[in-house]
Amino acid sequence: MQINKQTTLGDIVAESYQTAVILEKYQLDFCCHGSRSLAEVCQAANLDMEKITTELQHVLGGTNSNKDESTRVPTSLKDWPLDLMADYVEKMHHRYVTRQTPVIKNYLDKIVQVHGMRHPELEEIRSIFQQTAGELAMHMKKEELMLFPFIRKITIASLSGAKAAPPPFGSIANPVNAMLADHEAEGERSAKIRSLCNDYIAPEDACNTYRLTFQLLHDFEKDLHQHIHIENNILFPKAIELEPAVVS
Repeated sequence: MQINKQTTLGDIVAESYQTAVILEKYQLDFCCHGSRSLAEVCQAANLDMEKITTELQHVLGGTNSNKDESTRVPTSLKDWPLDLMADYVEKMHHRYVTRQTPVIKNYLDKIVQVHGMRHPELEEIRSIFQQTAGELAMHMKKEELMLFPFIRKITIASLSGAKAAPPPFGSIANPVNAMLADHEAEGERSAKIRSLCNDYIAPEDACNTYRLTFQLLHDFEKDLHQHIHIENNILFPKAIELEPAVVS
């Protein structure tokens, strides 16, 4: 892949998730705002596009040795069948959220109780995360019960040459637009938590539980970015493109 002024952040990360490390270093949002071009965001943030492009091309060319273990999205995922991609999101990211939200909520309760007087921002962090947990739970259920089954249906129809019945929601674009709005809101909450956590750098008086909680929140953010990227930049656009060809 050769990056040019029209190449979007979403397309770059869809080519290889290892590039996310570079974009995150420059605080360039590739998940919720992946439709923006690299040139556009570099100009807006007064960044050196040539320098960033060189770093990205090194990663895409396989010459970057600084690989982050958290970038666990398969580099070939964009070529997967859509039903397999939906399965991946559900089993990897939905399960991660379900597993980690009660753990993080429990740790936040502990550090608010012990450190809340000296660090009042912890109460706000806990409040935002509780909202995130509730909203994500509803969001994932909508995908699992309504959107993903239809994506699997049209994928099977496409592979077999058959036609699929129209969905009860009119067009796949309708639930997708609702999911995109949810992603936008989650992105804003995630950014707010990061800001309140001082980029997840614990204060000097933090205990081990405090530091662990910040690390768990950071890991949660990374997973959320991967989750949103796959849906916004790969799965949803491909599903919208496929629907007219197979729905009768």
